[in-house]
Amino acid sequence: MWIPPPGGFPRKGGSEAAVKVIVELKAKPGMRDELKSLFERLIAELGPSLASKGSLGSALYEALDDPDMLVEIADWESAEAREAVMQDPAAADALAAGLELLAAPFKATVLQVP
Repeated sequence: MWIPPPGGFPRKGGSEAAVKVIVELKAKPGMRDELKSLFERLIAELGPSLASKGSLGSALYEALDDPDMLVEIADWESAEAREAVMQDPAAADALAAGLELLAAPFKATVLQVP
C-alpha cells in the first residue's frame, strides 16, 4: 500500500532534513499476511495523524526471497519528527499487536541525503 506524501516529495532545495527510513519486519513463520493486514489497517487509521506529525508517506513491500519478510520504506520531514512519533506512548500502544507477530525485533535504517 503506497501513501503519497502531502504536497509531493521534497525536491532539491527543499528540506535538507528530510529522511527516508527502511524498516525490515520479519514475521513469525506463516504470519506475514496477518502482519501485512495489521500494518495496512494501522496506516489507514493513523495516516492523517502521522502526516500532521511529519510523516510524508510510506510504502510496504513483500520480500521475494523471504516469505516472512515485509519492508516498509517511509519518508519523514526529519529524523526528529520520526523519533518523536516512535517515543509517543500512543504509537507504542498501536504497534504492540504487531510486535507479537514478529520473529525478531524490527530493524530500522534512517537515511539522509548528504
